[in-house]
Amino acid sequence: MKYTLVGEETERLKFRLLNLEDFDVWVEFFENIEVCRFLGVDKIQTPKERCKLWFEMTFERYKKDLGGANVLIEKSTNKIIGQSGLIVREIDGKQEIEIAYSILPAFRKKGFATESTEKCKEFAFANKFSESLISIINTENVNSEKVAQKNGMKNDKTIDYNGMLVNIYRININEQ
Repeated sequence: MKYTLVGEETERLKFRLLNLEDFDVWVEFFENIEVCRFLGVDKIQTPKERCKLWFEMTFERYKKDLGGANVLIEKSTNKIIGQSGLIVREIDGKQEIEIAYSILPAFRKKGFATESTEKCKEFAFANKFSESLISIINTENVNSEKVAQKNGMKNDKTIDYNGMLVNIYRININEQ
């Protein structure tokens, strides 16, 4: 599982793999229909069903060595505050590595997304996973665009991705 950041840390965060015991914490995340729309899971009926799909996709990525979200633990409280990680994606027929992030509502606007994505970027480039990294962001998700910009990414293009209009933000290794 070379793309996961297991055991990595930042000043305020620890990274670990998602596990089944985390399910109840994440159901709350999938209650917000706007967030679910940004993630493309808004058509699924209940928060528990959305969360179940999210967990299945994450575990499948782990199994196939396609990266996946890492749980973020706040060091000072030992609480789960979100997820962030590297995910192998196919964009326009080309394999890309995405920096992905989702922060639980109570912990937003505190810099955790920026802190975790910077660590993901540093980890990916230090391990020479790719010459560039992307973030796939719904065109209406202004807050995630701000995180990508703080991480040095620029809007590369707008595409239809799984039936959703998204901006592909990108940073190249020589731009960091």
